[in-house]
Amino acid sequence: MSAPTAPTASTETAESTAPATVPRPVDAEQTGRRIEEVLDRLVTSGDPAAAAAAEELVRSLMDFYGAGLARVLHLLSDAPGDPAARLLGDDLVASLLVLHDLHPEDRDTRIVRAVAGLREHDLEVVTFDEESGTLRLRSRASGGCGCGSGAGAQEAARAAVACFAPEVRDVVMEQAPALLQIGSAPEPTRTR
Repeated sequence: MSAPTAPTASTETAESTAPATVPRPVDAEQTGRRIEEVLDRLVTSGDPAAAAAAEELVRSLMDFYGAGLARVLHLLSDAPGDPAARLLGDDLVASLLVLHDLHPEDRDTRIVRAVAGLREHDLEVVTFDEESGTLRLRSRASGGCGCGSGAGAQEAARAAVACFAPEVRDVVMEQAPALLQIGSAPEPTRTR
């Protein structure tokens, strides 16, 4: 059995899985050599802090991409169903796809997917302002009191949309309109 070789992106595979853009072919060996050359230049530049930072950056990126690829393999080999839906629903994989502009869903669909994933907060999208990058959300389960779902929901929403929709720069929680309580009027007191 021969050792596995580093994969290269083929045009045929890219056309069948990528949305509108076709990634350029990447040669793992050439890329590895380019990274080594850049790191060597930084080491010989005489700035040890810059060289150490560059090496840490490369390690962090390798860890990130390695975790993403491992997750892809796990999701594809997991229970039966639609593998694409599982991949798109995973925060790590979705963030890699968004990072490289390969995510097949449009921005609004990605925002709704991220918010829907916050089941414990039961939020709904009110609006997204493209110019400011502000996403307005509201709790569906306000209980009719008009109170919002709090800072916990806002922070959870910020974290969720960061992976799926980096276009969102701010999340604002709106209060649901208070429900008007309608009941029977008290009986008038009779005077004698």
